Amino acid sequence: MKNGTKQVEMETAIRNAIIKFEQEFMGRGPSDVRAFILRDIILIRLKGVLTQAERQLAKSNEGIAMVKQMRQNLISQGRDQLCRQILEITGAETTALFTDIDAKIGERVIVVTLDRDLESTLM
Repeated sequence: MKNGTKQVEMETAIRNAIIKFEQEFMGRGPSDVRAFILRDIILIRLKGVLTQAERQLAKSNEGIAMVKQMRQNLISQGRDQLCRQILEITGAETTALFTDIDAKIGERVIVVTLDRDLESTLM
């Protein structure tokens, strides 16, 4: 089933908020961001998130661990701001935020759980 116009607009707003967040908190924006609303979950996939220095670090297992830890620390510092932006866009409260990064390929996934099913209200 095709997304409704409201859902596409909301996913685009989330995508833009994530790009701005990455630029402000991580120092650079990703090369590609996709956001999907799936019931009470927002799934965000970011490609090309690593800086040149992080790409160099990611050539070793120790470096990969350092990149992952630094990125986790940064996301936890900006978590409240990110959750506020999602609330402003969706009108739904964030109940949890999960994220992981694959430092070898430079992709990050963010999963946000919400206090209600957005998808059903946007159809």
